[in-house]
Amino acid sequence: MSTIHIAAALLLNTQGQTLLVRKRGTAAFMQPGGKIEAHELPVHALARELEEELGLQIDPAQAIFLNSFSAPAANEPGFIVHAEIFQLTIDTDVCPAAEIEEVIWVDPATDPALELAPLTREHILPFYRRSLTALA
Repeated sequence: MSTIHIAAALLLNTQGQTLLVRKRGTAAFMQPGGKIEAHELPVHALARELEEELGLQIDPAQAIFLNSFSAPAANEPGFIVHAEIFQLTIDTDVCPAAEIEEVIWVDPATDPALELAPLTREHILPFYRRSLTALA
């Protein structure tokens, strides 16, 4: 299987919700982010993608690296996505742009009644839930 290397955000708002996005013409919701270009550091790819897809400008120094995960790609059959995941908290509105058709804020501590990308469902949300439990 071929691998797609991406940077993605566990993007939180001040109420503790996380942002999920759905690309145009697809069904699965996932973390915002995208492919890392050959010349880019993952955190810089994340900053570029967040600006392109959501009109969100971030300071890469504020992005906290969480972990790397791999899962079957939601929208590219036969591919594995390998993601560098960063956490960011924002207090601004986002607006879908580029290939993003829909954005939704969800409680990451519960399972949203949405179709989720494998990376989000199997790795990112469970990882975040474990971190919340460890802090409690």
